[in-house]
Amino acid sequence: MKLRIKSLLLIILVQSLVLCSCQDINKKQNEQKASNDQLDFVDLVYPFLDAANSRWFYFSSASRPFGMVNLSPDMSINGAWNSGYRYKEDSIKFFSHIHAWQLSGVPVMPTTGEFKGHLGPDYYQSVYSHDDEKVFPGYHQVKLKDYGINVELTSTTRVGFHKYTFDKNDQNSILLDLGTVLGPSPTKYGHVDQISNTEINGYALMAKTIRRPKDTYVYFHIELKEAFKTMNSWKEGKLLGEADTFDGEKGGVYLTLNDSKEPVLMKVGISYVSAAQAKLNMETELNHWDFDKVVSDSRKEWNNKLGRIEIEGNTEKQQRRFYTDLWKSLQGRRRISDANGQYCDMTGEAPRTRQIPLNAQGKPKFNHYNSDSFWGAQWTITTLWQLVYPEVAEEFINSMLLMYEDGEFIPRGPSGGNYTHVMTGASATPFIVGAYMKGIRNYDIENVYQGMKKNHLPGGTMGKSGYEHNTIKGGGLEYYIEKGYVPYPLGKKYAGHQEGAGQTLEYAYQDWCLAQMAKALGKEEDYKVFMKRSNNWKNVFDSETKWMRPKDHDGKWQIPFDPYEVKQGFVEASSAQSTWYVPQDIEGLATLMGGNDAAAVKLNESFETSAKLDFTSGKSHSSELDDTYRKIPINYGNQPSIETAFVFNHIGKPWLTQYWSREVVKTVFGDLSPKLGYSGDEDQGLMGSLSVIMKMGFFEMRSGAEIIPKVDIGSPIFDKITIHLNSAYYEGNTIEIIASDNSDTNIYIQKAQWNGIKLKKLEMNHGDLTKGGVLKLEMGNTPNKSFR
Repeated sequence: MKLRIKSLLLIILVQSLVLCSCQDINKKQNEQKASNDQLDFVDLVYPFLDAANSRWFYFSSASRPFGMVNLSPDMSINGAWNSGYRYKEDSIKFFSHIHAWQLSGVPVMPTTGEFKGHLGPDYYQSVYSHDDEKVFPGYHQVKLKDYGINVELTSTTRVGFHKYTFDKNDQNSILLDLGTVLGPSPTKYGHVDQISNTEINGYALMAKTIRRPKDTYVYFHIELKEAFKTMNSWKEGKLLGEADTFDGEKGGVYLTLNDSKEPVLMKVGISYVSAAQAKLNMETELNHWDFDKVVSDSRKEWNNKLGRIEIEGNTEKQQRRFYTDLWKSLQGRRRISDANGQYCDMTGEAPRTRQIPLNAQGKPKFNHYNSDSFWGAQWTITTLWQLVYPEVAEEFINSMLLMYEDGEFIPRGPSGGNYTHVMTGASATPFIVGAYMKGIRNYDIENVYQGMKKNHLPGGTMGKSGYEHNTIKGGGLEYYIEKGYVPYPLGKKYAGHQEGAGQTLEYAYQDWCLAQMAKALGKEEDYKVFMKRSNNWKNVFDSETKWMRPKDHDGKWQIPFDPYEVKQGFVEASSAQSTWYVPQDIEGLATLMGGNDAAAVKLNESFETSAKLDFTSGKSHSSELDDTYRKIPINYGNQPSIETAFVFNHIGKPWLTQYWSREVVKTVFGDLSPKLGYSGDEDQGLMGSLSVIMKMGFFEMRSGAEIIPKVDIGSPIFDKITIHLNSAYYEGNTIEIIASDNSDTNIYIQKAQWNGIKLKKLEMNHGDLTKGGVLKLEMGNTPNKSFR
């Protein structure tokens, strides 16, 4: 590992004395590593980043990469936003096992003294202190002060592992609350059976939400190492005494423990299929009681994933932020299939158990995933995963195909086997086409093409706006095909995000991506149809104002029109933010604006204005609609305008890409504290991925969806970056980016060479890049305007 740098370790020890108190939590861990003269990548991750603004699925601790289980404390429990782990809250209500897109489940809490679980989480919660808390990827430790219990948490992919050390024996117990609200949904119903004096199992039925349209079963199998005394139950605030079964609403069970000085060890297996499958997951992944081994195995797995990218140079703070962002990119979207490949299909009228195909060794060929939308993924995880983790990208495509084969659509964002129709458009198309063009093709190519094509035609997901479950009207696809644009207002309100001009821009780019795959597969008629549609963006460009502008059904421009007002025809954005959303034809957009110089002036002015507001619509999601921030012309706190810094590369001004991308990285993605981090909505790895690729100086304007995929070169913030390529997918072993004389002021590329050959343009073919080699950049403090 190339991070065995003594000076770095000394910096860590010194800065730990002056950084915010939250960083002291990891101080002992860093000192321990320093004694071995080695620093693991895991130790550079700062889990508390932005944790004061936590969303239900945002915070992670005891979890594996893309783990079904994401076990962590919950301080706030009601709502998809401002819930889960909340750094500034002083009490922990319980520890729950699922923090995912619209999914939650299985909250447990150890207690002592007179039992209060039947009174609700506000009564049985416990005060804690960050001084008694230690967190790193795969592990969480915290002391429950009210009870005198030291809690340690770790996990495998599908099993949570608990270790409770009680200060004293005083009616010690562990409760399982099957009546509480958990983030996005209440617990509708619960069932528990006592199997033995060490085991219980059952399920929680998590109520539907406006996004996840069906109630979803979460099954569990719980086992203690040592026998418990009794299982007791409660319902509707009343204790019911000892029981071997619980069934009903607004209740739960608790296990009374035998007196012992030894720590209590408990395993919790999870499944969306059955309690038997939850037990199978436990038997497959965790057939022992060695807690420390699981922590160690988790560290190794995270180190392996994070170590795909190694960095040198810049400050210790920025190295920590980089690996925190990389960690975020690998954990928000979670597995829903079991260890043997069974999964719950919720695309029909009733739940159905399905089986992932098995390989010659009897193992599932891939995993099935739960995911928030791929809206915005074209500029984030598409680039990062497909370059550094191509096996992950391939698994996700196969997972999408499962839902297409089981139901009707390649999903925009599934939840527990449900279609959610989150956001707008056919957002999976750029991701899939980008993977195909890069040679990531271990799936049924014809089937996936037909699934994408269906999404782009009447009756497909383009016809659905946000969370439109029962109709196919809010997307306005029939108007897009007939008129060449989606009208705004559409008229009847079918669901969310009915923002015609913004939808038009998304559809046009996604059509262009599909056209490229049609061409690659020799489908000429499809190519012509979708290429023609990809020009529909021109129908919402107003040549008078030089902004994208909504049109009504009669083709009349919106009046009054304010290009800086959000959600007036543009999805979670304004005209100013969305006007540049033409990645397939930036050159054509610039021509309509009066040429490259005019376009550059217009965009540069937007950046200069946005710099005064730190390039974001406030420092948290809750401030996005504040009058002061919402009219910002470039917003790096949300996805619609995150490509804009790299637009300059495509209009002949690459030095402005270098300047503004560095400014954005420094201002938006440079913090390392619980209060700040992403200035908006991280969205399950999207913004973490964006931060990583911008800091490496890479970007894909067209998602790699060109017949010959292209990678933009920007201004890396580190002196050296080494990317270890997956040899199963790419010919090369490593990509090295060496930026000589790099600094906060030397941000401009003076010379660029790839394997000794001078580059005239700051762009590379993805295929050349993945053959491996060295990209040498000479940096300076003045722009070199000779690059084309």
